[in-house]
Amino acid sequence: MTDLQSKATELNRLHADPELLTVVNVWDVITAKTVAAVEGTRALATASHSIAASWGYPDGENIPVDLMIEVVGRIASSTDLPVTADLEAGYGDVGETVRKAIGVGIVGANLEDQMKPLGEAVAVVEAALKAGQAEGIDFALNARTDAFVKAGGRPHDEVLAEAIERGKAFLDAGAPVVFVPGKVSESDIQAMVAAWGPQRLTLIGAPGSVPLARMQELGVARVSYGPFSQSVTLMALQDLTTDIEAGGGLPWNFRVLN
Repeated sequence: MTDLQSKATELNRLHADPELLTVVNVWDVITAKTVAAVEGTRALATASHSIAASWGYPDGENIPVDLMIEVVGRIASSTDLPVTADLEAGYGDVGETVRKAIGVGIVGANLEDQMKPLGEAVAVVEAALKAGQAEGIDFALNARTDAFVKAGGRPHDEVLAEAIERGKAFLDAGAPVVFVPGKVSESDIQAMVAAWGPQRLTLIGAPGSVPLARMQELGVARVSYGPFSQSVTLMALQDLTTDIEAGGGLPWNFRVLN
């Protein structure tokens, strides 16, 4: 088994394990090394929003795809841990984008459905998995549905039902897990796990989210933090700058990490 195959196998195993997989998203080599060095970190995930922002691009596939692939490849090369990348909606050619990502060491990815017609969204899942098979790995696709983040003013029950329907279609197409970002309640989690089975649902952590211990009890596979980890980092930098401008300095417990 190649190193890439073993990393893909391990990432799939981590999703299927009853122990909740938590991934703090990174956006460059130094953040990847910093997170990977923390005891208990078992995998890394990139954040497309954070990578784009660090290069001066707005989110939403505005960053050139080759630059995104270069950055996630640098991250993958900096660690022995399996790395899953946020590849937005695939940058116009899902199969080719996944192929390029695997070529630089990525073994899993988020791919958005953007609430496209279900048939088109399922075709994206199939194309990503086919690309993984062609490259000889069991690609750990985290198939994302935007049902909650694009809910608008629709009734909650309707939004939940659509998320369940789309997630089931992605799982039937071969995706190992389904990512449902947005604010979801404990009862929403219970409904999705009941429909799909345990260790199939992945979520984003946000202020007010269901506690991690409870998510694990409910059968959630993974929790990631998207651009929030970058926001926390930038807040810390801004707070330091504010303190220095007020006549202060580095915190007493400062230490060099790189």
